[in-house]
Amino acid sequence: MTDRDPQQEIVDFLSKTLGAPRRIVTHISIVLLGADRVYKLKRAVRLPYLDFSTRALRLEMCAREVAFNQRFSAGLYLGVRRVTREPDGALALDGAGEFIDAVVEMRRFADDALFEDMARTGRLTGEMIETLARRVAGSHDEAAPDTVHGGADAMRRIVDSMAESLGRAPAADTAETDAHLAALRDALAAQAGRIDARRAQGRVRPCHGDLNLRNICLFENEPTPFDCIEFSDEISTIDVLYDIAFLLMDLWRVGLPALANVAFNRYLDARRESEADGLPLLPFFMALRATIRAHVEASQGHAETARAFFHLSRAVLRRSEGAIVAIGGFSGSGKSSIAAALAPRLAPAPAARILNSDRIRKRLFNAAPADRLPPQAYTSEVSKRVYEEMFAAAARVARAGWPVIVEAVFDRPQDRAAIETAAATAGVPFFGFWLDVDLAQRRARVERRVDDVSDATAEVLAAQMKKETGAIAWETIDAARELSAIVGQLRDVLPAWRGER
Repeated sequence: MTDRDPQQEIVDFLSKTLGAPRRIVTHISIVLLGADRVYKLKRAVRLPYLDFSTRALRLEMCAREVAFNQRFSAGLYLGVRRVTREPDGALALDGAGEFIDAVVEMRRFADDALFEDMARTGRLTGEMIETLARRVAGSHDEAAPDTVHGGADAMRRIVDSMAESLGRAPAADTAETDAHLAALRDALAAQAGRIDARRAQGRVRPCHGDLNLRNICLFENEPTPFDCIEFSDEISTIDVLYDIAFLLMDLWRVGLPALANVAFNRYLDARRESEADGLPLLPFFMALRATIRAHVEASQGHAETARAFFHLSRAVLRRSEGAIVAIGGFSGSGKSSIAAALAPRLAPAPAARILNSDRIRKRLFNAAPADRLPPQAYTSEVSKRVYEEMFAAAARVARAGWPVIVEAVFDRPQDRAAIETAAATAGVPFFGFWLDVDLAQRRARVERRVDDVSDATAEVLAAQMKKETGAIAWETIDAARELSAIVGQLRDVLPAWRGER
């Protein structure tokens, strides 16, 4: 190797090994993409937030990268390969000669399998996002709590760093930048106690750290995060909501707020602990993620993209307000579809929490959402427990200052009264809607369901019709119309509440 570029010989060797690979060079690594294998060489650099300056450090960071990423993508990361110089002077992988450097070996995935590309071309689906959200939630549950990193002081350091960085590489004019930084600091000051309390409660854990759409791919038909932060515990050991906030912000950025809301809700559905207390932090967390991206793009000379991120960071930094919206109706009336369409329209990002009685029931029985439960899961005692848990969760979310949509049959007067009481107890506005659709259309919808969270059948629907609902005081909605018309009517009622967007 030459003194001028000591890693170039390694790049040439790996390129020959792979056979004319595609090359991606960043400020910290060189990635060589072959037909079915990828080699990632860490560049010999020392930066304020990482140190790859020696062979020993690069070997250690390669080992950390493989170990950390196997939490998310074990099949994608094959291991660490040692580059050695053999007695004849030639380079080899894992040879017996002198250790020269280390590389990470990965399997290759298709270029168009990145979620960034899939989002841009309209190929990203709700099912993919649901699977991804559950996988991220599982990784967070399995990680050990950390009381050293994170907390309000760590957030304060990030904001201060952004102030310095945006001063060097601005994403907007000085007045806009100063106003936004002031808003970030105000939001942080208002939520500092909540942030520190969450760390004390074990919500700071080793996370992915860089969970954006460019670091997620579809690998072997599974949504797979990769390229997590291995070089800095300060960056990767964070509040779990700050980790998922990057994904939520990025989905919002590419114009997919409905999928962001799906990710948000399925993540919270999958967690083993309630995150209601942390929901008011999400606008701040998402705004901070967008601000960091604005700085990165500005520093790389991408002025237009930097400004787009900056505007997004200002747009999502909104104060949340609690409210409970109840959507009731017999099976097949469209409750879930309407809730999913309405939720992204309730500010702030990532929008309303949706509580669904069917999902709660499945969770109580440790069943997957599409699993069919046995008859004993639908006894009056179990249903009572489901509704009580749902009402309590709705009150917690609303009391924390976040909008929540509660969807269930609500055919019993006592259930409608209970959800209204939950809103009154939480001290938040309440909106109740009853969906009206003729029996034939409801039956047809129920019979068309496949792999649905609801287990309702035509027989279940017939049994519902025999019950006495009592007088329903909630606003009746003609749910036989197009979904957009229904959501438009609901929004006509909701502007009085400041959550509308």
